[in-house]
Amino acid sequence: MNNFIYDIPVKVYFGENQLVHLGEELARHGRRVLLVYGGGSIKANGLYERLAAEIQRAGLELFELGGIAPNPRIDSVREGAAICKRNNIDVILAAGGGSTIDAGKWIAAGACAEHDPWDFFTKRSPVTKALPVVTVLTLAATGSEMDCGGVISNLETQDKLARMAPVLLPKASFLDPTLTYSVSVYQTACGAADILSHIMEVYFNMEQDLYMLDCFMEGMMKTVIKYAPTALKEPANYEARANLMWASSWAINGFASGGRRQAWSCHPIEHELSAVYDITHGLGLAILTPRWLAYCLDEATAPKYAQFGVNVFGIADNQEPMLIAKESIARLEEFLFETLELPRTLSAVGISQESFAGMAQKACGGRVIPGFKPLAQQDIENILAMCW
Repeated sequence: MNNFIYDIPVKVYFGENQLVHLGEELARHGRRVLLVYGGGSIKANGLYERLAAEIQRAGLELFELGGIAPNPRIDSVREGAAICKRNNIDVILAAGGGSTIDAGKWIAAGACAEHDPWDFFTKRSPVTKALPVVTVLTLAATGSEMDCGGVISNLETQDKLARMAPVLLPKASFLDPTLTYSVSVYQTACGAADILSHIMEVYFNMEQDLYMLDCFMEGMMKTVIKYAPTALKEPANYEARANLMWASSWAINGFASGGRRQAWSCHPIEHELSAVYDITHGLGLAILTPRWLAYCLDEATAPKYAQFGVNVFGIADNQEPMLIAKESIARLEEFLFETLELPRTLSAVGISQESFAGMAQKACGGRVIPGFKPLAQQDIENILAMCW
């Protein structure tokens, strides 16, 4: 196995009514707060009033930027950075799901830069300074509340690009499962698929690594498979929502990766789907993941699938690895498309085959994605065709 450094200094307030500590956390970083949020759900469910009350109680000054879209736009980042500069903002409070938190992170970086925030992605401008970010999570999915990455879309160029930088780690994150009670059935299902994909991108790996990390990831996948159906049927089930929320954070905060160096495969492909067609990220991952697994299956990789099938889905281990491998993919499809009831194909969500070549070329950058199985442009086109 490879050496690694693990350092995620994010302070997490987990559980109900932890927002009583919000004011003190924000006040550690200054007096002027920019609240970043999405399409208005935090006003409909009363969260906005709770946040405003805690900010007022702490004697802080509140500024706002609403309307952050799913697949957050660079235009919102530019607007937020300008607000920060104009009003000498001290700290960003991002309240929402992963899109809002991602936007908040890059607003924080843009506020400390003289160049256009899109240069962070296209010119790889250094990310050496950012305003502090505090998050209040309302959707278990992306794990952005406990990592240093963020994904931003540019509608003009049809690009959706990701980047990570240690300075973007939230200073504190508030994870109250009750704030996810109002999440729709569809978004809950997409969030569950997103969590699973984050784990699988690391789990399906031919590198030798710590046995305990595989056990950890198998436990998280079993958690999602156990509790997502409960959350769909009982939206206010605290145990289900809490387990999904904590699994979301730990799926992508770097702990499971250990020293593994393999590139992710499904995410760069899906980023092209949502960049061009603006579909929900978790849905794109749900459609892609089982087809990617089927495409990568061969005699060399089959034992890993068999491990997955036996330890996650409870498939009997007294069969040939290839048979268990195929059954494990079938079980995953059943969970995603029957239990979660997500659309099964790209054609079902209006994606045209004519776009496949261009999206595949951008996904691999004209080279090869060095993932579980190396994927060149034609491989990606083949996977997309399997999804159609």
